[in-house]
Parts: sequence; C-alpha cells; structure tokens
Amino acid sequence: MMQRLTTRRQLLLDASSGMGALALACLLDDRAVSAGEGETDAPLDARPVIDPSRPFAARAGHFAPRAKRVLVIFCAGACSQLDTFDYKPELIRRHGQPMPGAEGLVTFQGAQGNLTRSPWEFKPRGESGKMVSELVPMLGELADDLCFIHSLTGKTNTHGPGENLMSTGFTLDGFPSMGAWLTWGLGTENENLPAYVAIPDPRGTPQSSVNNWGPGFLPAAFQGTDFSANKPLRNLQRPPGIDPEKDRRTREFLARLNHRHLELYPGDSELAARISSYELAARMQLSVPEVGDLATESAETLRLYGADDSENPLKAAYARNCILARRLLETGVRFVQLFNGAYQTGGEGVSNWDGHKELAGQYAKHGPVFDQPTAALVRDLKRRGLLKDTLVVWCTEFGRMPTFQAGASGRDHNPEGFTAWLAGAGVRAPFSYGATDEFGYKAVEQVATVHDFHATILHLMGLDHERLTHYHNGLQRRLTDVHGQVLHPLLS
Repeated sequence: MMQRLTTRRQLLLDASSGMGALALACLLDDRAVSAGEGETDAPLDARPVIDPSRPFAARAGHFAPRAKRVLVIFCAGACSQLDTFDYKPELIRRHGQPMPGAEGLVTFQGAQGNLTRSPWEFKPRGESGKMVSELVPMLGELADDLCFIHSLTGKTNTHGPGENLMSTGFTLDGFPSMGAWLTWGLGTENENLPAYVAIPDPRGTPQSSVNNWGPGFLPAAFQGTDFSANKPLRNLQRPPGIDPEKDRRTREFLARLNHRHLELYPGDSELAARISSYELAARMQLSVPEVGDLATESAETLRLYGADDSENPLKAAYARNCILARRLLETGVRFVQLFNGAYQTGGEGVSNWDGHKELAGQYAKHGPVFDQPTAALVRDLKRRGLLKDTLVVWCTEFGRMPTFQAGASGRDHNPEGFTAWLAGAGVRAPFSYGATDEFGYKAVEQVATVHDFHATILHLMGLDHERLTHYHNGLQRRLTDVHGQVLHPLLS
C-alpha cells in the first residue's frame, strides 16, 4: 500500500502543535522553578505533610523565607488613610469645594458633601521626609522603618465582609483566615503555645468576630486562639484543692493511656489529632500564664508602651495587649493578630475607626489609644533584634472618602483606594508603593488588591500562594482564590 504523503497544511499543523506543547512544558517548568526557587521537581500544589500527632511541628515552606513569624495589627472600623498616612495637598487646597466628577455620588451611607481636609496637619518625618499626620505622631517617627502601600483596593464597602476579605481573602463567611493558612503550612516554633493567637481589642471583638481568625475548611486545630492581657484564656487554672505535683502526675498518666489507646488504632489521624490537642491544652496550663504575666516587664517598658497611663485606661489596656503580642512573638508563636477597635451594637461610640458622624471628635479620642502603644511595639521588636525576622503588617478593612457625608461631619466607607504598611523582615524601608488620585479617592498608580497583599505576605514567609492549596467542595482552594501577584517592588 502506498504511504500517504504529508500535506503542507498538515505539516504546519503538526509543527505548531508540537511547538505549543514544548512551550507549555517550558512554561510549567519555569513556573515550578520560580515558585520553588530551584526545586524543579516540586509539585504545583505543594501542600504540607502534617503528622496528626504533632500538627504544629515546624515545617519548611516552598522556598527560603525572609521572615519567620508575622504580626498583623488590624485597625477595625476602616481607619481613614486621609487622616493618617496618605498626604494630599490638593485636598487641602480644595477644602470645601465639590469633588470634580463626583456630582450625585452616593456611597455606603448616602450622598456626599464637599471635599474636606484632615483636621490634623501632616508633617515630614525622618530622613525620608515622609508626610504623616499629627494624629499618629509616634508612628510618624518610625516612617523610615515602614513600607507603605497607598494603592490597596477592596471588593466591598461593608465592615463585616471587608474584615472577612482582609483576614481570609473572601467577603463571605466560612473561609480560612490568613493565620490559619500560614500555621497549616508552616507549623510553629513553640509547641507549648498555640501556633496562632488572636488578641481582640480590650473593648470586644471586631464586627466579623471569630471569622477573622477562624479555620474555615482547614482542620480546626489551625484556628486562632483568642485571648488578651486583659482577658486571659479561660479554664486554664487547676481546680481548687489539687496541688501542682498531683496535677502533673495525672497528666502523665492520661498521656500513657492515650498513647496506649492510639497504638490499638494505628493510622487513625483524627484520634492522633484529638490526643495532640488535649496535650497542647495541658501544656498551655503552664505556658500561657507565664507568657501573659506582664509583672516581669520593667517599668521602662511599661512607660514606653503607655501601659502605665492611669489617665487613659483604654490606652493602657491596648498597650498591655501590645506587650503580650511581643512576648508571644519572642516565644516562637508563628502568627499573632492584634486588633485595635471593636464593634459595639447600638452605636459607634469611640470603639473603632468608623468615623461617619463626627470624625474629628472620635479620632481625637481613638488616635492616642492606638499611636503610642503601636509605635512602641515596633520599636521594642527592633531593639530586641526581633524585627529582622518578623514581618509586621498594619491594615484595615477599607478606606474613607475625601468628602464628608452630606449632613454629617465624617467620612463614608471607601474601598476604591486605601493604605496599609509593612515593616521588618524582607521589606524595603523607607518605601512607598502606589498612589491614590489627587484627592485620595481612587487608587491610580500601581493598583494593588487584597489578594496581591496576601500573596506578598505568604511569599515573605516562604510560601507560594498558588501552591498552598487545600481541596474543598470540589476545588483546590487557596488564600488568594484565583488571583494575586507578589508585589516584588516592596521586597528588599
């Protein structure tokens, strides 16, 4: 039989398919190399291998990390970028005028009034000359240590979903928090304490409450443990009448029984995980009271944070939480989430940064609560040598409008452009990335999403956001959904 000759058209088709396959293979190989920084055989979904009997054991990431631990300082209530870190001379010049192009603009709570400058002056800080508001003067003194992102954008103008987005990458409830993803991926360096601690504001929880530190569909062991210097972890004390030695012997006896039981069911990961959680709870009886005992802090440290401020008890209470955060990081806790601002049913009060009605009065009370303790925390980490391998993140759920609301003296919600900052391991400082428009309304330069923000944080911790996945409900889920790019210009 005569062999059929290949036509010119078939030859070109075969060649193009072959080149496409080669290109795809090269692309996938390059992706593996860049994601693993040299690990060419690393799978694209490099999920952690976890021993159920030691779920918090330290694990290696996808590549060498810049930071070993993370501190997230979350200002709940949507802290105004225009009254803190985003200086806009044109907003000052056009104070009291309508915002161009915004005629008839209606935002979260209604119609908008005129452009309104900040009640606080901005001044150049540090050698960099970064302009920072007098609302946060002590943080302003640290401007040369900070890496600002002025072009963040969100997906919602509502507090609960906004907190969810910043903490979990999704506006809906039920998704794992950033701390849960990180501790699931990396474990912790101190197995006598929780891998992930959330420290609520002294006045209560944020609006989305435990969603901010929940495990979502990850194993429940990786949820944040919430306690504070002002509200210790419950149920850790020995029952009255039981001495320490008897308590220790009882725990050792229970451990022997538990592990003998586990030997009867080899490979039962749920049983191993349950035993591990009970044993961690037992170890926490000793470790949590010790790390939370601020009586060992010097008078100088208490003054530095403002924890001895008898005239401002809210500031002193938040300052104690800041000291607790530092102590947790010192002992090897992987992820600490510190909240400033709480949700109060029945009115705004001065419990958070939600400055709708009377911004100047509310922020004048809340700013001093936040400024000194937070600045002291960054300073203390630096002087103790912890900042070199700790990533500090300051964020809020969205920003504020450059206008005041019609009929009010405050700013409405604004997810179109807001500010966050980073400090510590792996980030450039002093540095400013991106920008909002001349009034601070919309991000217009190097626009960044919350997914980009999360991808960058994971990258600094040695994790590739595209490869840290968990199968749930038919999908390989991740913190950044199907989005996100590492903001490489921020990296040192």
